[in-house]
Amino acid sequence: MSDDGAGRNGPEELRRKRSLPLPPEPSPRSGRVTVPSAAARRRRAGLLLMSALSLLVLFASGTSWALTGWMSGSLNRFDVFGGLSEEGRPEPTGGLTFLVIGSDSRDGTNREDEEELSLGSTPGQRSDTIMLVRLNHERDRVTVVGIPRDLWVDIPGQGEDKINAAYAYGGPQLSVRTVEALTGVRVDHYVEVDFHGFVDVVDALGGIEVCLPEPINDPKAHLDMDAGTHHVDGTEALAFARTRATSQGDLDRIDRQQQVLSAMLDKALSTETLSNPAKLTDFLDSSLSSVTVDQGLDTRTINELAYQMRDLDMEAVDFTQTPIADMEHWTERGDVALLWDEPAARELFARVQADRPISGSEEPSPDAGSAPDPADIRVRVFNGIGAPGLGSQLDEALRTSGFQVTAPASNWSSSDIAESQVRHGPGDEAAAEYVAGMIPGSRIVEDGALGDELQIVVGFNYTTFEVPESENGNDAPEGDSSPDKGSPTVSTARDNVCG
Repeated sequence: MSDDGAGRNGPEELRRKRSLPLPPEPSPRSGRVTVPSAAARRRRAGLLLMSALSLLVLFASGTSWALTGWMSGSLNRFDVFGGLSEEGRPEPTGGLTFLVIGSDSRDGTNREDEEELSLGSTPGQRSDTIMLVRLNHERDRVTVVGIPRDLWVDIPGQGEDKINAAYAYGGPQLSVRTVEALTGVRVDHYVEVDFHGFVDVVDALGGIEVCLPEPINDPKAHLDMDAGTHHVDGTEALAFARTRATSQGDLDRIDRQQQVLSAMLDKALSTETLSNPAKLTDFLDSSLSSVTVDQGLDTRTINELAYQMRDLDMEAVDFTQTPIADMEHWTERGDVALLWDEPAARELFARVQADRPISGSEEPSPDAGSAPDPADIRVRVFNGIGAPGLGSQLDEALRTSGFQVTAPASNWSSSDIAESQVRHGPGDEAAAEYVAGMIPGSRIVEDGALGDELQIVVGFNYTTFEVPESENGNDAPEGDSSPDKGSPTVSTARDNVCG
């Protein structure tokens, strides 16, 4: 397989297996800017909801495991990871991360359906809704991070472009590589869903409730809703999740998608959908026919996850989205894209990869003591990337924060350290965890040869040192970043449910 993900495992094979038409060739570097119509920009929204819901409901249901033999045979499968090289990929962890892609294929949709759902009739297939769904190591919490489709990123082998172009260039494999390179989070499984089935899933649940703080009037989406709570069927839910007719455009749309997903999850968990075999079969039959997964999501894996997550509740599902710094970034080719808030985004994804709470307000366990005192922690900095002055800057930040810096920063034995490390000797894991929490993306390494001194080895993913909050609750000294700087807005599935 070639490096860009084409060939044997490329998008052509996936579309041939699923009888989908090939998309038009991407034209980002043709010198001619193609501006999609308003309908084209607005029609991809609720696409991932059905697949993400299927994951959550399937894994949370105590009864669903009994149906997974049938269910596994109903899923479309694609070899997403078989051709991916492990070189440069993030390290595996105890948690599992699912890349959920919503594609806008209209294959098999007739003109009447396109008109009723305001889908438009543009041929081809793109990835225009992207989420990371993280299941933590303990299997008792799910984190869902929305990634805007117009985010301006570096696509491996292709250069800078909007993140949704990765699918057009190299299918699922290049989408995985792009998201991993962007976030530093390892993708363990892949889920893709198209238009077919979303409306049926909502209707199979008997509709859902959504709520609006202000009215929305979007004639092109056939949506006219007053402020307040509304009971919607599948067609209305798709329009609600798809519209961009609000001030924040795609970012508001991600919030609405998360509200719809929460409402669907709540309805599925609070009714007989999961306990009634006939209703559960109808629900899964509606949702799975339009879902493609990687080959690793086999019956055994799904059985294990379903059993492990049988007690998951709404409070244990967190939603957020990638922090954005600029919503009107004009690219060199003359169109508008989004730029992420890099320090805040890297902190968010470091928390996801490390299974730490994404709210930034990690609650200590009942038997945990107070946070360590920096004055009691001896630490020395090593520069693992060779950038001049970087170690000295971190030295100064540590001293200002009250840590005992035992010696001036020096170079590490190599200058190609990918991830920052906090190294500790036996018995000092708590102190190392405390320090690692201030260096987004760092990992903890135990070194039996170390005494009571911590070592910080700065890697290429180093972005900032977050000064700890003082014991009396005051903010850190002026000019330093606080622990909550750039923290994303986080809501649970329960928070997103109306009323």
